[in-house]
Amino acid sequence: MKFVISREALLRPLQLVAGVVEKRQTLPVLSNVLLEVQGQQLSLTGTDLEVELVGRVTLDEVGQEGEITVPAKKLMDICRSLPDGAQIEVEQEEQRVNVRSGRSRFTLSTLPATEFPNVENIAGEQEFTLEQGSLRRVIDRTSFAMAQQDVRYYLNGMLFEVTSASLRTVSTDGHRLATCVVEISGPDTAQQIILPRKGVLELAKLLTDAEASVSLALSANHLRAHTENFTFTSKLVDGKFPDYNRVIPKNGSNVMLADRTELRQVFNRTAILSNEKYRGVRLVLDTDLVKVFANNPEQEEAEESLAVDYKGDALEMGFNVSYLQDVMGVLDTQLVKMTLSDPNSSALLEEPEGGDAMYVVMPMRL
Repeated sequence: MKFVISREALLRPLQLVAGVVEKRQTLPVLSNVLLEVQGQQLSLTGTDLEVELVGRVTLDEVGQEGEITVPAKKLMDICRSLPDGAQIEVEQEEQRVNVRSGRSRFTLSTLPATEFPNVENIAGEQEFTLEQGSLRRVIDRTSFAMAQQDVRYYLNGMLFEVTSASLRTVSTDGHRLATCVVEISGPDTAQQIILPRKGVLELAKLLTDAEASVSLALSANHLRAHTENFTFTSKLVDGKFPDYNRVIPKNGSNVMLADRTELRQVFNRTAILSNEKYRGVRLVLDTDLVKVFANNPEQEEAEESLAVDYKGDALEMGFNVSYLQDVMGVLDTQLVKMTLSDPNSSALLEEPEGGDAMYVVMPMRL
């Protein structure tokens, strides 16, 4: 195997593929990236047995065909350290790979490609296509609410609910819920899958060309995303996601409309003096006014007032301010709508006209 490539052409796919590779592996070959040359195409593959990513690069000249695995992090560090515009020559010599660029020469250890695990083919799959920008949007607007290392393992990921007309993403950690929907021309059969947290984050990194398309294939055990330069495959979480419709508050009668940027700044300032562990703030609502209070065990206090559009009952509620800040950060309209029922019920946050996303935040006792 032998090929010549520019530093920039190799670095981007290598960084993405190396991101899938785990640092500490029980199998040595899983710390490696698989390099495969066929004609003018170089393929790079990384996997941790749960997620697999294949990046494809077109070479300027036809390479010498072959395949081998080399240490992912070391190859990436070498590429990063070389100057911009450098040409890199990679050549396999028996059980070693030589990397040359200008006056630099590196020799890397290898493991045979036959030891590299293959993710099985997806059987019984449903396929549909949408714009990368649309998929990136529904992921970005919901991924922050995914749980991290929760014993309820099905919460450590994102629900993809596919129908013939829409793709909906839902994530929750049990204290808050985020959901966003995009119209698609989907499969005839509705399907729900749970993509694990790592798969969600790695998939989002690939969706950089908003107007280009990405095709998604779903099976009982895998999700596969295919773009012009990458093929991403992830195992799914085997579990049942909670019924998110039961969590979304219905018929809330107290509606507050506020300037999103101003409200976000109020939350940012009061959060400074909130309890570092529980992050609680009190919202006191009255006609056309919201007051936000925070305090901490050091007896420090913060108080902010903001003029809002509110005609409902006088209310006092406690929330985790981090959850409110997260929602303010992903919405992109000038106004935000907050619907409340009573101090013990969850708050529903959304765009004033409804929009494509909804956020539910549970109250907390203060």
